[in-house]
Amino acid sequence: MGQPVVHFEIIGREPDMLRRFYGELFGWTFDTDGPAANEIVGDYGFVAPALSGAGFGIPGGVGGGPGFEARVLFYVGVPDVGAALRSVEELGGSRVSGPFQAPGTELVVGHFTDPEGHVIGLANVT
Repeated sequence: MGQPVVHFEIIGREPDMLRRFYGELFGWTFDTDGPAANEIVGDYGFVAPALSGAGFGIPGGVGGGPGFEARVLFYVGVPDVGAALRSVEELGGSRVSGPFQAPGTELVVGHFTDPEGHVIGLANVT
């Protein structure tokens, strides 16, 4: 298997409203005190993976704020976000942002668009 999906995000202009919506819809609870790269996600709340009969889900978050475009995004885990972004450009995609390091953590993230314009996230995994 190639690189796994390691995180998801739901970003919008009203993150509190989105967290209330998804919290009520799916029973998610959010940690809004966790470190996150503000340039990427704005006002952010992490949701932990939920146990299910089939196993575990992936972690994710809901965030954003004024000036953030609405999007749903998944992150693929890679060993080196900077190197992966360079590969994106070599393969015909475009770097959107990053790499950015989340404050106080080892987490590095970035975004790119594929040749058809889909925005995808990258996150370092070790």
